[in-house]
Amino acid sequence: MRDNDGSIDYSGPAWDISSEYTSPDAPEIQNDLDQASQLLDEVSSINANIAPCIARLDRLNQEERTQLINSARRVYVLLEEAAKLIYDPATYANCLLSVNALDKDAEKLEGRLQAYRVRMRELREPTSQFEILASQDMVDEYLDDDHTRAATFIVNHNRKQRHEVLSLEEENVVSALRPAGIDAWGTLYSKLSGALECEVKDDNEMRTVGLAEAASLTQSVDDTVREDAWRAINKSWSEHEITCTAAINSIAGWRLEMCRRRSTTEDVHYLDAPIHANHFDRQTLETVMDVAAQCRPLAQRAANAMARAYRKSKIGPWDQRAPAPQLGNERVLLPFKESVDIVANAYGEVDRSMHDFIRMMAENAWIEGTVGPNKQPGAYCTSFDKSNTPRVYMTYSGSMTDVTILAHELGHAFHHWVMRDLPESQKSYGMSLAETASTFGETLVRDALTTRADSPEQEIAVSWEELNAIVSFLLNIPTRFSFERKFYDAREKGPVSTEELKQFMAESWIEWYGDSLSEPDDLFWINKLHFYISGLSFYNFPYLFGYLFSQAIYQRRNSLNGTFFDRYRKLLRDTGRMSAEDLASNHLDADITQPKFWLDTVNALEPRVARFEEVLSNLSL
Repeated sequence: MRDNDGSIDYSGPAWDISSEYTSPDAPEIQNDLDQASQLLDEVSSINANIAPCIARLDRLNQEERTQLINSARRVYVLLEEAAKLIYDPATYANCLLSVNALDKDAEKLEGRLQAYRVRMRELREPTSQFEILASQDMVDEYLDDDHTRAATFIVNHNRKQRHEVLSLEEENVVSALRPAGIDAWGTLYSKLSGALECEVKDDNEMRTVGLAEAASLTQSVDDTVREDAWRAINKSWSEHEITCTAAINSIAGWRLEMCRRRSTTEDVHYLDAPIHANHFDRQTLETVMDVAAQCRPLAQRAANAMARAYRKSKIGPWDQRAPAPQLGNERVLLPFKESVDIVANAYGEVDRSMHDFIRMMAENAWIEGTVGPNKQPGAYCTSFDKSNTPRVYMTYSGSMTDVTILAHELGHAFHHWVMRDLPESQKSYGMSLAETASTFGETLVRDALTTRADSPEQEIAVSWEELNAIVSFLLNIPTRFSFERKFYDAREKGPVSTEELKQFMAESWIEWYGDSLSEPDDLFWINKLHFYISGLSFYNFPYLFGYLFSQAIYQRRNSLNGTFFDRYRKLLRDTGRMSAEDLASNHLDADITQPKFWLDTVNALEPRVARFEEVLSNLSL
């Protein structure tokens, strides 16, 4: 697509979400919320029978037991339907605000929905406590029904947290306080990130842009432009250090206080919740992190090779999203349509249905890629429950990194697509498993591009994304994990100062990057959205797990010959109804609690780093 002056427009298209709702005040939204209210009213009525039984679960007679089980089943069905009616408008509002953080109508809708979400959480609590606290034989009877049988895995998984459950009254208070507590701090950060502007240099002229647009400049092939944009972003954020220090302290403080309150029979650690949410065990996490530490030299080699490609001795923190250097007359930017072609063809090498899926996403305008002044930074995949359709959000400006992000997010979308016919209770998978299809998609695209590279310069351009992934997942992600652990350990003793946050962040960069880094980004804690997502903590190690897990799957692709896609599809479908350990055992014949699985996976990446270094040497770099 060309602009009026004949130049190529590399920005991506706007998505179409009008098929869900036409506007934030569309009557269909109110209709959905009215239906949800009716369902919640019925749940409230049934809860009058469930709540009194919770405190005497072990003293119920047979009639009371039967009535309780039937009531809980009915609540399960009602809340599953109500959730669709409430979360679809919430997804719609979030989509609008991602594209325009200053959308007042969407902001108003988001505010209206808070009360519905709070009420639903409160009304879910009695049945949740029944599922967790009742005897196993009672729960087995509850699950032995066509409506609830699909929830068997998630119910039994949640029962592992029995020791953390507070009284029904206390859990309701926690739910009621969340919107004005931890969620409010997360919302504040999101609004701030969407509204902030910074001064960047573009073609030797200074101009004011939003953070998302400034972040796109960190993908420039010009080292100076990247560094200037990075410093401009940090300068803008530094003016809000007090606000963000308060926000991150309050979010962590809420979680730590909840851990303390829940430690009535056993100590509850701040890592327990994210580990539980990822559907694996503490031993698995420790094994993955230990292997990452052992493999730092390989990842640092990759970082040093990337610096060599830019004819410098070390990478800078502004190079985290840097594209491959332009070593010849190779084209650096790709129009969006061409990127879709690349991703579709790469996915299609696994199975034709994957190619067709990518085409469908593009043709239905389910991908948002525009560049706008009030867009929120970042990329994600979301979905609408009623229509069972995914949407991908990003800011596309034509870099090879954007192609990788597109492949990544479309992997998430494909994961949703193959699970779309499953019961709602089986669609919720751990965050680490959520990264399986996305990072698998990245690798598909990188290898497809490598195959068609017809010059050393092109091979560097493609292999760059491979090395960038190694550095990102094996150095940057552990850096975030290390910082967050340092921060939470200190926060347990009291609020952490801005200077301490900077210190922890700088120490973590140096710990993992070593001499491969020119300087640490001591403000990374303030400009990384993941530290402020109120519903998730430690949203870092899932990326490392997902990257290596997907690499292990990818490395088995050829050995499984014609059975690979069928096994891969089944693995994705099982992510919401198996632990990560069982998933690997059943579909990969592997034990992920042991270092060998992970070490073999990382060691298989070494030839990719060596090949990149070889090509650099051939180019006298």
